[in-house]
Amino acid sequence: MTESICEMLAGGHPNSLGRTEEVVKLILKNPERIDELYQGYNSDDEVVRLRISSSFKRLFLAHPDWFKKWYPKFSKRVMRLQQPSALWTYSLLCFKLEEQLSAKNKEDAVANLKEILKACDDWIVINNTIETLGHWAADDAALRRWLKPMLESYTEDSRKSVAKRAFKIQKSLGLL
Repeated sequence: MTESICEMLAGGHPNSLGRTEEVVKLILKNPERIDELYQGYNSDDEVVRLRISSSFKRLFLAHPDWFKKWYPKFSKRVMRLQQPSALWTYSLLCFKLEEQLSAKNKEDAVANLKEILKACDDWIVINNTIETLGHWAADDAALRRWLKPMLESYTEDSRKSVAKRAFKIQKSLGLL
């Protein structure tokens, strides 16, 4: 019997990617198994879900058209999940694959990223999310106005990486 994707992603050290690269290669050869990967977000194992997010990141970067196709379903699931590894992956993918987002999907992404900043205190999530919103705010005055107080607050964050990133984005947007 064929090993399930969740079985492949289970076990090992929780900070390792385990067999993520093997799963990515498998799906690249058998794209129909991407649905099985997506269903793995239902796993009770947060390490499996982290590795699923890592797999999606690698797959979508390899095939940006897959991100375009999967965006609505993927974004809804990630937002329901509220797991930091899924959220920072989502933020990163929105940044790197912006050109794959329709106007409607980008509007949805902006709303989701704002919600993520309000609800999540994970430093990696914050850094990836303000990076994406900061990039988009360069061409969006309303988003820049919304982001300004968030960045001001983050420059006072006790976590140096968050404070430095917020300052850098403020500077790039001319908000200092």
